[in-house]
Amino acid sequence: MNSNFLNRQENINNPLSIAPMMDRTDRHYRYFMRQITCRTLLYTEMITTQAIIHGDRHKLLDFSAEEKPLVLQLGGDNPTQLAECAKIGEDWGYDAINLNIGCPSPRVQSGNFGACLMTQPELVAAAVTAMQKVVSIPVTVKHRIGVDQCDRYEDMSNFVRIVSEAGCSNFSVHARKAWLQGLSPKENRNVPPLRYEDVYRLKQDFPHLFIEINGGITTLEQIKTHLQLVDGVMIGRAAYDRPYIFATVDRDIYGEDIIAPTRHQIVEAMLPYIDYWIGKGTRLNSISRHMLQLFAEQSGTKAWKRYISKHACLPGADSLTISAALAEVV
Repeated sequence: MNSNFLNRQENINNPLSIAPMMDRTDRHYRYFMRQITCRTLLYTEMITTQAIIHGDRHKLLDFSAEEKPLVLQLGGDNPTQLAECAKIGEDWGYDAINLNIGCPSPRVQSGNFGACLMTQPELVAAAVTAMQKVVSIPVTVKHRIGVDQCDRYEDMSNFVRIVSEAGCSNFSVHARKAWLQGLSPKENRNVPPLRYEDVYRLKQDFPHLFIEINGGITTLEQIKTHLQLVDGVMIGRAAYDRPYIFATVDRDIYGEDIIAPTRHQIVEAMLPYIDYWIGKGTRLNSISRHMLQLFAEQSGTKAWKRYISKHACLPGADSLTISAALAEVV
């Protein structure tokens, strides 16, 4: 095993990550988060194999070097196509490939991928094998604790056993089951109860695997508590709704001897990036929408969000618009 693979495996076996989220974790959000935390592992949105094979790859896959370490999350069920896209992702410079076995949306179900694949562990194992044959970067899996009536701990354990025997050693586990019939994707993020104990048990039963927990985790204190029982913690909506909670993680989770950036410093660090993309024809609100929650729970958050929401969509809006919004924060 070469040293480059070991270095990438170390990047992926990371104690903290931000979950892939559709319409949220695009390249502009990821660059913004890199102004807050340098060490946290980042993911793309889920990208389907069909989109990569037939779509605009530069639009789908390009990223800034500052975003790394960075994982490409794929959606699909065809091992051959997944292998093709994994190889494309490796050539594009991603640090790992993650297979989505957790999304419960009807569109994903109709394509026979996402959470419904938890009932087909042999197919997932075949996909992992096919991808690993063509790439030298790690292949990982993100899944639920169960789906519909297939939600016993033994069902999840069997899924992990079969997929791990195919060579996957890194599993991100959303600690809620998915109801594929009767609940919307949004309801699937809230309604099924969290079962953290199942994820803890999984780590006990598979001590040689990297087990990451996901679901309902919102504070640094919760992160530290989970890390006593599993290898990693993945944060989803809280990372978008309250991004500044990551300001101290490089120090408090990774042990870096650094001073956390202030919110004002984060905004100022974004200004050259904003002007670069404005110069390429990007509209300001494509970037600024990810920054709206930076001052969440602070006294100036309403003024900040109000100014950006009103002005970022206007013709000619640029970094000066963001500077003006910052001046509204008191």
